[in-house]
Amino acid sequence: MSNLALVCTLVFVAVTMVLSLRQKLGLEKEIAIGTVRSAVQLLFIGYVLHFVFDTKQPLFIVLILAAMIAVASWNAGGRVKHIPGIRLRIAAALCCTEAVTMGLMLGLGIIDPTPQYIIPVSGITIGSSMIVCGLFLNQMKRELESARGEIEALLALGATARQAIRGAVKRSVRSSMIPTIDGMKTVGLVQLPGMMTGMIVAGADPVEAVRYQILIMFVLASSAALTAMLLGRLSDRLWFTKDERLR
Repeated sequence: MSNLALVCTLVFVAVTMVLSLRQKLGLEKEIAIGTVRSAVQLLFIGYVLHFVFDTKQPLFIVLILAAMIAVASWNAGGRVKHIPGIRLRIAAALCCTEAVTMGLMLGLGIIDPTPQYIIPVSGITIGSSMIVCGLFLNQMKRELESARGEIEALLALGATARQAIRGAVKRSVRSSMIPTIDGMKTVGLVQLPGMMTGMIVAGADPVEAVRYQILIMFVLASSAALTAMLLGRLSDRLWFTKDERLR
């Protein structure tokens, strides 16, 4: 893509801002900030990856993955700022998910142990897991608002905090996984995912692109389940005070 073609893509941003103005949505500032930030961040990471791919130093790979997990944890944890320690639990869940999925892919020889494979696949996995964390936390807030009486009754009857909140956690885990499962059901029929599309545009054989996309879809399904279940297990006590009262 030429620089001129890249600049021309700003027309899509302009259309969005005009629609926001016409409908009085008040999103013009957010759209402008998002446009600038996304462009700067992507250009920055492009140069960083170019350097890392050339050096092929494992330390740089670890640092990039750590930065991804840190940013993802901070972003997802912002949905429940009043829950102390939630960001650390999210980071722990993401680290475990990344270690399991990447360890299996490298151990089974599914992908090559090079930065060109590890970093992009990890980025997709961590990004998807971050969304799962956000969905889980949003659903937990709704569950605790609607089921507060039920949980407090269980506590009054002698149930522990973990036992009282178990039903809400299960429902939240299930709810956070629904988008991933729905995506698996419709992929190829309703949408052509990013990795597959990118490879095809770059000139790769469509069948080879599909093979990689199948890998990604299966990895995302397992990482979604693992992340949601781990976060549910690690965070269940955080919704209570030290004397086991709901926050």
